[in-house]
Amino acid sequence: MFEVFFDFFQLLFPNRCEACGTHLVKGEQEICLHCQQQIPKTHYWQQKGNIVEQFFWGRVPIETASSFFHFSKGSKYRKLLHNLKYNHSPQIGVALGSLYGAELKALPHYADLAAIVPVPLHPKRFKHRGYNQSERIGYGLSQSMQVPMFDDAIVRARYNETQTKKNREERLQNVQNIFAASNTVQHLQGKHVLVVDDVLTTGATLEVCIQALLQSVDCRVSVATLAVAR
Repeated sequence: MFEVFFDFFQLLFPNRCEACGTHLVKGEQEICLHCQQQIPKTHYWQQKGNIVEQFFWGRVPIETASSFFHFSKGSKYRKLLHNLKYNHSPQIGVALGSLYGAELKALPHYADLAAIVPVPLHPKRFKHRGYNQSERIGYGLSQSMQVPMFDDAIVRARYNETQTKKNREERLQNVQNIFAASNTVQHLQGKHVLVVDDVLTTGATLEVCIQALLQSVDCRVSVATLAVAR
């Protein structure tokens, strides 16, 4: 009886793919199978010394780093990221994080992963947006990889300007001392931790976030972002 009601409801109020706008069929969530298959994946998680890892060389020690997909101006996947961040669509982060996690969990260098830590938002920005997009991505990764997420391990110590349109040097100056480790971070001592963010542009935000973590606890850090700009 419930399935009949569900089918009737879907007929009247069909869900649409967040990427292309077509109606989702039963079994599809947020992103249709066609758009899932067309995601411009980087496959960097299979390549040691990839471009994403190179962002951090000589800056902070990491185990490995990768991004799920490339995005470029005009791409429907750029639209996905925009909707995730600015159009009150946190479910996009969960869906993409889950797909990304399915790729990562099959690799041996994530076998000992013990924690997922999303880059935090300042409470002021969280109140305005209603959620932390990196935490939603982390939640999807956590569900897919069966690894616990600690969304309170790192906090924003101060509010900073948006990073949009800033170069790397300006971004680094803008994010200096904005992160601090919380008391819960001690649970990560000696563990392998995956730090998660939405988009990698210059790596400045992730760099200072990782520094704050490593100044408080001796752990091994890997990095995962949903996207990297071409």
